[in-house]
Amino acid sequence: MAEKVTFDLSTLRHSAAHLMAAAVQELYPGTRFDIGPATADGFYYDFDTEHRFTPEDLETIEKKIRGMICQKLPFVRREFTRAEAESLLKSRAQTFKLERLADIPEGDAISFYQVGEFADLCRGPHVEHSGQVGAVKLLSIAGSYFRGKETNPMLQRIYGTAFATQKELDAYLAAIEEAKKRDHRKLGKELDLFSTSENVGPGLILWHPKGARIRYNIENFWRAEHYRNGYEMLFTPHVGKANLWQTSGHLEFYKDAMYAPMEIEGCDYYAKPMNCPFHIEVYQSRNRSYRELPLRWAELGTVYRFEKGGVLHGLLRVRGFTQDDAHIICTPEQIESEIAEVLRFSLYIWKCFGFPEIKAYLATRPEKAVGEPARWEQAQKSLVAALEKEGIPYEVDEGGGAFYGPKIDLKIKDAIGREWQTSTIQFDFNLPERFDMTYVAADGLKHRPYMVHRALLGSLERFFGVLTEHYAGAFPVWLAPEQIRVLPVKEEFIAYADQVAAELRSDDVRVDVDRDPGTIGPKISRARRDRVPYMLVVGGREAESGTVAVRSRSDGELGAMPLADFKARLAADIREKK
Repeated sequence: MAEKVTFDLSTLRHSAAHLMAAAVQELYPGTRFDIGPATADGFYYDFDTEHRFTPEDLETIEKKIRGMICQKLPFVRREFTRAEAESLLKSRAQTFKLERLADIPEGDAISFYQVGEFADLCRGPHVEHSGQVGAVKLLSIAGSYFRGKETNPMLQRIYGTAFATQKELDAYLAAIEEAKKRDHRKLGKELDLFSTSENVGPGLILWHPKGARIRYNIENFWRAEHYRNGYEMLFTPHVGKANLWQTSGHLEFYKDAMYAPMEIEGCDYYAKPMNCPFHIEVYQSRNRSYRELPLRWAELGTVYRFEKGGVLHGLLRVRGFTQDDAHIICTPEQIESEIAEVLRFSLYIWKCFGFPEIKAYLATRPEKAVGEPARWEQAQKSLVAALEKEGIPYEVDEGGGAFYGPKIDLKIKDAIGREWQTSTIQFDFNLPERFDMTYVAADGLKHRPYMVHRALLGSLERFFGVLTEHYAGAFPVWLAPEQIRVLPVKEEFIAYADQVAAELRSDDVRVDVDRDPGTIGPKISRARRDRVPYMLVVGGREAESGTVAVRSRSDGELGAMPLADFKARLAADIREKK
């Protein structure tokens, strides 16, 4: 039984990484090592060896680690001079470690930690002995370039995790299995929601009818709520001339993420990576008065950013995506109330989509920043005031703001407890200066407005992926692409099923009829597989009485009822966002 651990989880996992490396060294002599850090969910280590690791190897390595845990091997720290460290690493042909040694500044301590026969260049800390590592599980194998550069050698990376107790590890592994079941890529294929095509290009999403229907519902709700909350909609082009991106600074600071230009009539045009410069051009189309402010402008604007193929991931990391962008342009006196309203609106939207647990992160002024310090102070105070007014717990990331302004990042928690980065409320003191944005104040003079970028859902693609995993594909009634499926028990009752469906469609209900001539059992199974919220079974009794036998995805059999009663129940579900 593992000894009770008093060390933090990061230290425990870093020590587990060293035990894994020690096991690999013993099993596969001649292996060269790079780094083995702890991560948010576990640890990894990068190896260079002629042996190609397999899933079966992970079991062998894991068994060796468990043996080391039982031995309670001490973690011993030793300091070396630079010359001694170089000599030791050269004698062991550890070329990657020699490069890491060169990264250590002159005058800093050079330390090695040894456990068993394995000694690693490492600053620590570690547990006292291997018996304190707890429960370990190796999870997967991947490739990784040394230092993350494609021109460097490809190493083999083994991922693992460790917890203080087997109970905690078992809970984590169960959560991983649940996450696999909810993987939006798997569900997207099963439910026929979206796909990608090599003919179109990786990271570019093709929305299928069912996925497009859900997206349509999301967009309609989004637009209606924005209009209701004082926003106006903009539509802007997908491309813009090079001089626009020069003024905004994107060609100077963001060019690596932009696609190559296309030449049109002697001018270079770029696919837009962001919507902001277009919104500013709308603002600059005429002189503005303080009486017009605040302006709240929103757009579902599709942008294009180059992401390397290795980081593309379903809907969560793509090359073309639609941002639910908004920009608020206001006077300094209006900024605090505007931020509070943005935060309130964000919380309302997330609650409607079924995400009541929100955590905030406040990023403040970095050392190098544009904009007057007084503006930064006012902006940060307005962000804090809004968070405290809404009672949202938050952490402060001192100096973590962008050079052009402080921000709030909101993270939501999904059905299985995972946090997702979503909304951002970002001040910008840079673009108003670059574009020389002004308004005429009450004193008759021109003043610089405040500008806030606000992405609420983030991007529709990523949000759709998160939403799919949150609901495991069983979307709530108000969003479901097919809200009702009518199931005639025999072919002769298809006519009545069509009648029921037609009446529901007249109320804008999304309904289909299963016209298969087979028996009712397979029809029910298909509807369950497709995660349809309601099934209406109709046969002779229902046709005679004008009723429907209702089956609910969540509540089971509800029995026969008049169609009007079912419609009232359905309307309540939609109204309450169930």
